[in-house]
Amino acid sequence: MSALYRTTISALDRVVPAKLQPLWQHPAGPKTVFFWAPAFKWGLVIAGISDLRRPVDQLSIAQSASLAATGVIWSRYSLVIIPKNYSLFSVNLFVATTQLYQLYRAISYYRDLQEKNAQ
Repeated sequence: MSALYRTTISALDRVVPAKLQPLWQHPAGPKTVFFWAPAFKWGLVIAGISDLRRPVDQLSIAQSASLAATGVIWSRYSLVIIPKNYSLFSVNLFVATTQLYQLYRAISYYRDLQEKNAQ
């Protein structure tokens, strides 16, 4: 796999426009895992946004809490590592934001449900 990767990168090195070279050569650029991991993690953000249409009674508090915590932790981590990875920061910020909102929806729903049952 690494031979195929090196061959592909060598071929692409010759065709990347000069304007995109700073991104291409960046320590957290497309030549590294530091670029591709956050790129694929946007799938979690898309899933979180699509879950906004999900009925509140079907939300998992544990799942939302763990994804929110992961987003917060990795957002912080992405700013203290070298090289700073702003792509990782942004995707984790969005993961945390969408999941904190889902957590708010779920907790509000269950709190209202408890108040109705208490009456």
